[in-house]
Amino acid sequence: MSDSPDEKIIICRCEDVTRADILKAIREGGFTDLESLRHHLNIGRGPCQGKTCIPLVIRILRQETGASMEEIGLPTARPPVRPIPLGILNVNEGGGE
Repeated sequence: MSDSPDEKIIICRCEDVTRADILKAIREGGFTDLESLRHHLNIGRGPCQGKTCIPLVIRILRQETGASMEEIGLPTARPPVRPIPLGILNVNEGGGE
């Protein structure tokens, strides 16, 4: 892998994952599908839930592996097992303590 400026680009801002991190995981780690790459690098699990980075990761995967969109697929949304009231999450209002 080279030290090109492109490889220093941050792809997942929430988890601070660079293009170089993704390329290394694909080329050296053998993570050639979206789900294994997400689990390995924690991509798409931050506050944005992958809205920004997942399309970029898919593009990199397609370039590196030659896989089609159908082969790569899209991540599945996983709602909470047990729904919780949103007020519980608002710790600034005293609801989360």
